Amino acid sequence: MSAAVDAAPLLVFLNEVAGGRKLLQAVRERVERVPFVAVAAPQNQPAVGQLVDSGELRDAARARVEVTMSVLSEFGIESVGEVMDPDPALALDDAVRAHEPGEVLLSCLYETRFGFARKDLVEWARDRFEPDAAVTHIPVRIEDDSIRWDVIHTLVVATRTVATPDLVSRLKERAHERPHRYTIICPRTEDVSEAEIVRGLASTLAELYREDVDATGQPMSPEPFHAVRNAIEHYRIDEVLISTFAGETSRWLEEDLIGRVREITEKPVEHLEVGRPAAAVVAAVAEGEES
Repeated sequence: MSAAVDAAPLLVFLNEVAGGRKLLQAVRERVERVPFVAVAAPQNQPAVGQLVDSGELRDAARARVEVTMSVLSEFGIESVGEVMDPDPALALDDAVRAHEPGEVLLSCLYETRFGFARKDLVEWARDRFEPDAAVTHIPVRIEDDSIRWDVIHTLVVATRTVATPDLVSRLKERAHERPHRYTIICPRTEDVSEAEIVRGLASTLAELYREDVDATGQPMSPEPFHAVRNAIEHYRIDEVLISTFAGETSRWLEEDLIGRVREITEKPVEHLEVGRPAAAVVAAVAEGEES
């Protein structure tokens, strides 16, 4: 890498997916040589689910940026972030002009195409920005990884429990027993703010990355069943793990989410009940409930 490149900012561009372990590794290898890291994402369709409302698209893009920034923060890397135009090429062009990076880490699926001519995004970016800004493709092999015989691809569905020690420990245990790749989706819920979901998801991803476990994640706009169905339709998964708190009334259980998911897939669907967080136990005891 040239000195000119080293002196300029590093741009992380998230197209369709939030950055994974390989993207984190690439940023960590470069962060000491750049003045700052910028994270940007277009308001386009995420890799999981078909969103049609412009507000949902913007929320999904913002979630990709915020989750990635939070993961970087877990490793002591501060960054700035922004949501860009829906068109990925225009969004990338705007981000490059705004930050003047020495290098772009382009996180996207293989064969990512855009526009009426269906141009290859990586090839277009290299033709457009190099040699002024190097373009490094950080590939996301969703299809390739999910059909490897030696890797189990697990769809994890968790919102309130996404950062609980019980769930994180179970995911680590599975990965140590046999290589796993996790896709974690967090359907939105009224009693948990988006900021809490982002922090919890980022914390769990960071814990998995520290164990060299591959995982990606995304807060989801649709209600839980549709979020899971969208994910099953867009990923070749080997199993589904749905996580809820034990000993509490759960809307997911009341709506028979687990049974409904089992009806739409032949893959194993496991329900993991985890312990309530300490704050909830203290509150229950204070109110005279059994802990």
